[in-house]
Amino acid sequence: MFAINLDSFKATPLKIDPYQYLIVPNFLVTTAITAIDRDYPRIEKAGSFPLETLSYGKAFSDLIEELKGPEIRQAFEEKFHTDLKNKPTTITVRGHCQKKDGKIHNDSKTKIITVLLYMNVDWAQTGGRLRILRSANSLENFAEEVTPQVGTLVAFKRNDLSFHGHKTFTGKRRVIQMNWVSTPAANIREISRHKISAWMKSIFSSI
Repeated sequence: MFAINLDSFKATPLKIDPYQYLIVPNFLVTTAITAIDRDYPRIEKAGSFPLETLSYGKAFSDLIEELKGPEIRQAFEEKFHTDLKNKPTTITVRGHCQKKDGKIHNDSKTKIITVLLYMNVDWAQTGGRLRILRSANSLENFAEEVTPQVGTLVAFKRNDLSFHGHKTFTGKRRVIQMNWVSTPAANIREISRHKISAWMKSIFSSI
């Protein structure tokens, strides 16, 4: 594979407390990072943007194709013991974080597995570090905190306890989010929601 270190993913054990998740610090092949960083979409506003609304280069496009490919799907099926065949994927991209982002939340019930792939070359800030939470009530009650460093992947299986969030951060924060969702209808709803949100932000939002 051009960009993805599948062996690293397979070697990372699945954690089950407080829900099923894993963190892979070197999910990307080191030699591919410079090109992907160069070809990452230029996003100047906060929010999640569907791929269809963005422009990007070949290395980023190649990464997306690998993420959507059958090898990755099979690896996630085996890791999370979940059948993902014929389950649609939704991919959105972020470039900036705003003050209101990162509040404690759980993903919608239509999402099966959430994948976050961070693309920040340097991260020294205390804010913006994702926390795997044990509670819906406190950011301080967490099982693990993740620095959003380039090449770091976080993935978790959605359930009624899969709360997550991060401390406030405002500024550049790159992340690719991919979800396997339950039905094609759910996929269409997610894409439409993000397209509308992206359009609104293109008009009204500012960093």
